Amino acid sequence: MSEHARTGPTTSVAPDGATNTATHAHPDVETPPETTFPRLLATRAATTPHRLALQEKRYGIWQPLTWQEYHQRVRDFAHGLAALGVTAGDVVAVVGDNRPEWLIAEIAAQSIGAAVVGVYPTSIGDEVVHILGLAEVRVAIAEDQEQVDKLIELEQQLPQLRWAVYYDPHGLERYTEPWLREFTTVEQDGREWERDHPGWLDQQIAAGDPGDIAVICTTSGTTSRPKLGTLSHRNLLAMAANLTAVDPITDRHRYVSFLPLAWIGEQMLAVACGLSTGLPLSFPEAAATQRADLREIGPDVMFSPPRIWESMLSEVQVRIDEAGWLKRAVFAWGYRVGERTAELRVSGRRPGPLGRLTHRLADWVALRPVRDQLGLARIRRCYTGGAPLGPDVFRFFHAIGVNLKQIYGQTEICGIAVVHRDDDVRFSTVGVPIPGTDVAIDDSGEILLRSASVFHGYHRNDEATRAAVDPQGWLHTGDAGYLDDSGHLVVIDRASDVLQASDGTRFSSAFIENKIKFSPFVEEAVTVGSPDRSGITAIITIDPTTVGSWAEHEHLSYTTYTDLAQRSEVYHLIAEEVYRANTDLSASIQIRRFVLLHKQFDPDDDEVTRTRKVRRSVIAERYSGVIEALEAGADTARVTSTVTYQDGTNVKREIDLQVFDMSSYELPAGYKRRPIWTGRR
Repeated sequence: MSEHARTGPTTSVAPDGATNTATHAHPDVETPPETTFPRLLATRAATTPHRLALQEKRYGIWQPLTWQEYHQRVRDFAHGLAALGVTAGDVVAVVGDNRPEWLIAEIAAQSIGAAVVGVYPTSIGDEVVHILGLAEVRVAIAEDQEQVDKLIELEQQLPQLRWAVYYDPHGLERYTEPWLREFTTVEQDGREWERDHPGWLDQQIAAGDPGDIAVICTTSGTTSRPKLGTLSHRNLLAMAANLTAVDPITDRHRYVSFLPLAWIGEQMLAVACGLSTGLPLSFPEAAATQRADLREIGPDVMFSPPRIWESMLSEVQVRIDEAGWLKRAVFAWGYRVGERTAELRVSGRRPGPLGRLTHRLADWVALRPVRDQLGLARIRRCYTGGAPLGPDVFRFFHAIGVNLKQIYGQTEICGIAVVHRDDDVRFSTVGVPIPGTDVAIDDSGEILLRSASVFHGYHRNDEATRAAVDPQGWLHTGDAGYLDDSGHLVVIDRASDVLQASDGTRFSSAFIENKIKFSPFVEEAVTVGSPDRSGITAIITIDPTTVGSWAEHEHLSYTTYTDLAQRSEVYHLIAEEVYRANTDLSASIQIRRFVLLHKQFDPDDDEVTRTRKVRRSVIAERYSGVIEALEAGADTARVTSTVTYQDGTNVKREIDLQVFDMSSYELPAGYKRRPIWTGRR
């Protein structure tokens, strides 16, 4: 495909020959440089050697690393990997939280022609074996004792693994396994290896081809074990060039890297956009200090899945609900002003002189303090993706002055193909294609994508690759959607999950679930049943933070999550939210009954993926009794809960969950819908 795309809605022919409407990006698409990440790093080190590249907070102090120091450590570790036997074409694994060592290991491996596969730090057992085994990993980089212990426990299941290199030595001083090496020791060995092989690494970097595989990212794995998508330097740098053509990033901007580098979203911004623009990265000290560190840095750019934005909104709700009446009244006024201004801004309009003056005052007294508490005081633009974000949440952030935009993409196209523009944000769409990207909708309603960022294929899975990318270069996303009259893409759901009721209503489980999840009191929802049989029913998990805050204001005492979830008052609270969701749904697909689960869905139980996507098959099997009770119209559903104590002993408990029937539910007298920013009426 030509890098110079046409402009405006045009007609495109899909692979099956059917005519489809497609949107092509604007024509000002610059061809990305034919280079590699290691060569980009060398250029940064040569042109801006003393500028900040990376910084990590340790013991409360930011530890900086300049581009020159970053480059030198990459060279040392690359030589060290060579000494361990890593060669071009190998795959090196990295498992752990975001640290400078992760990126040093990644670029070092790429310097000698190897690729890197990331493993989520929360991955356990079979997940780790699957990824390392499929990628035939011989050298794994582990963060700390916890990750090293995983590898030791799985040693017999990973016969190909030769070395494990750790970069946090705490607790590992007495480990005697001969295949364990400390990160700094490998760097030291690398310096010695370089003395015996002068000029070798420079030859390897020069020989690197932009088409070489740079990164292997796992797919979400909602229906099966995750596949490994192979992405080249050219794929990732084309994406970075096209994204920054829409939303420029410079080396003066700031970015806090706290989402797993195993995720394509973090590789997209932190690595690809970071190296191509010189964007300095900051790594929080720990998960517990993440929000404080974010506020201290004040990033200009940010990318997070919906759960992060929803968590931030929950934090605001709790703070405002705890504030006095005067602060609540001031914020309520400021929010109304911000909301009116945002409605104009996202449609490309501007308020008049009086509106601008009023908004400036509202921002000063009400909105900016909230942005500052969230660490978003300096934000220029931020993105959300991976799942739909509720329109109310979207409006909230725009109302307080946060330029939040939806993106759409997949691992197979480097994470992004479609994004909102600054002056054209529509809360029900995911935006328009970035430059260099074609979008088409085939006769079945499936979304097709084509660009220079489409991946090379699935590692050691040719059959799945052929099913994903056709000979014309179109990526078959498996998602259903359509292009609206303005060229914005609307995503419905996975094409295989789009169903049709007997009255002709087309729907998907995710569409209904998202309506429920737009409530700040709902963490997760899974719909079951059929509109043509027992009706749509739902299994819901509550958000413990927002519901807990609400319970406190309602003077409801509780002990555990299970206790809170089964309070009748909480059932009626969620019933109000389900009623609101039902008003947006046609009668045939409204939710008839629901149950509040006694626990949150847990990735360690395989109920959700590491990126918090529901595994429907696991839910259907594990909670089959609950589903049967919902479909039968029973008053209660019995589940067996296993409690594990600190000494390792297990106790099984039988719990009866209340089934709430919406058929006779009516809103309380005097009901008034609460504003999005508070849990109070």
